[in-house]
Amino acid sequence: MDLQGLKNKFDIIGNDPALNLALETAVKLAPTDLSVLITGETGSGKENISRIIHQYSRRKNGKFFAVNCGAFAEGLINSELFGHVKGAYTGASDNRSGYFEEANGGTLFLDEIAELPLLSQALLLRVLQSGEYRKVGSNKVERTDVRVIAATNIDLYEAVRRGKFREDLYYRLSAASIRVPSLSERKDDIYLLFRKFTSDFSEKYGMCKVLLTEDAVRMLKNYRWPGNVRQLMGFAEALTAQESTMVTPTTQRVVLDELTLARYLPKEQGPNLPAVYEGDRGGTLSDAEKQAIFKAILDLKQEVDALKAEIHARPVPLPPHREEPQEAEWQGEEDLPGEPHEKPRVSYDSSTPEQTGDEGHTMKEILRENIRRALEKHGGNRKLAARELGISERTVYRNLPPEFQKIKKA
Repeated sequence: MDLQGLKNKFDIIGNDPALNLALETAVKLAPTDLSVLITGETGSGKENISRIIHQYSRRKNGKFFAVNCGAFAEGLINSELFGHVKGAYTGASDNRSGYFEEANGGTLFLDEIAELPLLSQALLLRVLQSGEYRKVGSNKVERTDVRVIAATNIDLYEAVRRGKFREDLYYRLSAASIRVPSLSERKDDIYLLFRKFTSDFSEKYGMCKVLLTEDAVRMLKNYRWPGNVRQLMGFAEALTAQESTMVTPTTQRVVLDELTLARYLPKEQGPNLPAVYEGDRGGTLSDAEKQAIFKAILDLKQEVDALKAEIHARPVPLPPHREEPQEAEWQGEEDLPGEPHEKPRVSYDSSTPEQTGDEGHTMKEILRENIRRALEKHGGNRKLAARELGISERTVYRNLPPEFQKIKKA
């Protein structure tokens, strides 16, 4: 199967080279029984890669279990993985099979592998080397034929250096590895994914599709997306629910500008320079600490960009014939010809008259000038002027230019 066919089958959106490499590597490793280590940030799609490996392996007809190693209490993880016998501990009233027994002949995906206690890591290494294990509370050695795929969002080598992860298990797992790129590394895929998520959501609930202006697309791409694809999906669905409207014969989609988008982008909180100091390290920083500092710098840049967008924002010009914003397209979707466009929503905030633009005018002066033009265009009709600007009649009344203050509302 070609790469695009693989993406369609597993509902994967994107054309980033690093993503393509991860998919190609998964398909190449799939026919073997090698253990595979998948690395990448939380929410980047590591489980999808594990399912691809299973589906293209000789074990595809066997069972597939995805286990989050961080979801179990330390005292119960061995029982979950290897099972237990009756009376092994308080509450063990019956014999119980573990995941290694249940997945015999299939694939076991161990997510957050670094969360395993050191004792469990030793037991896992034994299964990987010999296929042998013992249930908790039993002296009987049992065998299983399971392929293990592990995943982590931390630097395992650094965990080995700190004594948190077994070195022998690390080398056993990392021989065949796949790195899934973060969403911030796949900037050209971000709007493709956004269009896919909002389109699916709007179709499900009969709402208008949400599109973005070029400036809004740029803002979307420049956001860091620490939660990766999972966070972007939730954001796109929530934005659609709040900014879209139900589909009508004349309204099929809604176009949002960067000011509207900025109101919904999460504002990350935290200390300015998070770093951990350890005096015995000779002044060197670990990869995790470097990543924390880099994150703080990115957060600061994000706040500065958002501030610039607010300061330099301008109301949408009012020429007789305005061009529609250009749009990026997500793969596999074409907008229907003749589909009506919504005007970008513009936010006027007359409560901040001190805010100025490039030419030294306050936002209130800019708003009043736009109102004056709209009233001239519509012969002083405040209702039509308000509709033209996308603001309320009350806002028009509060900001009437002097020459229109004596004109009665039409």
